[in-house]
Amino acid sequence: MALHMLGKDPNSPEGKSPTLYYDDVKDTYVMQGWKVTDPERLAQMDIPDHETVIEWPKRMIQFLPEVNGDS
Repeated sequence: MALHMLGKDPNSPEGKSPTLYYDDVKDTYVMQGWKVTDPERLAQMDIPDHETVIEWPKRMIQFLPEVNGDS
């Protein structure tokens, strides 16, 4: 698997997260973000055991190739 970093949150105080990656083998995106732990929010979703939920800022959408015309 080869992950390609597409962009980091320009407003991240430490410059580490959130981050968007592209997996060129699976042709999928891998998103690093803030872990959602609020029970009230999680109760509104049906999350299988093999999945997790992250929060990702809207400003990061700019790094998706389909949004910026690179697809």
